[in-house]
Amino acid sequence: MLILALDTTTPAGSSALAADGIVLREDPSDAARPQAERLPADLMTLLAGAHVTLADVDVFAVATGPGSFTGLRIGIATMQGLAFAAGKPLVGISGFDALARRADEEASGARIATWVDAWRGEVFAALYHRGLEIEAPVVAHPDQVLSRLAGTPTLFIGDGARTYRDAIQDRLGSVGRIAETPMPLLAGTIAILAGAAASGGAHPPPHAIRPLYVRRTDAELARDARVVG
Repeated sequence: MLILALDTTTPAGSSALAADGIVLREDPSDAARPQAERLPADLMTLLAGAHVTLADVDVFAVATGPGSFTGLRIGIATMQGLAFAAGKPLVGISGFDALARRADEEASGARIATWVDAWRGEVFAALYHRGLEIEAPVVAHPDQVLSRLAGTPTLFIGDGARTYRDAIQDRLGSVGRIAETPMPLLAGTIAILAGAAASGGAHPPPHAIRPLYVRRTDAELARDARVVG
């Protein structure tokens, strides 16, 4: 089973190709260029480098969030279009699940805090332990999240962990660790997780994908403010 995956949860992002639980190729994207300009060209470059075509792909996969609203919309729309044209399933994978999976070996039994920079002085955050999500995704100020984590060994991963490294270490001390690679490429892990889901019988149609926003969009907030006013 050949899986083509895309991650646009961060400004950089990545794309990957995997088969039978093995990542065949994973390419970082160019963060200096807007995602709308580099897609779907990045995917075509990846496929050409692996000497396969879109017709060879069995399952498409995409990160559903959390992250930039614009990035998520572009990434999901790109993969929906390709999957629809190919008549193949599109599996959505949480970026938090992918981050937690990347941190599993390094965690050594500790909890895993997945932190994505939500800007505005906030983080998108979730908590995992031994492969299971034990606290659902939230968006909050780092101090609010850290106040619930004191005293228990926790490994932090994600660009939010890098951004708020000092706050984590100041609040948690030795029980708060930052992953050796706090911002890993995720497309390869997304491809592996999607392949496992597809092997287990998950073959959702492209239109079924829904983004994991966590925080409401600015457009929604502005609309509600007009209604209240």
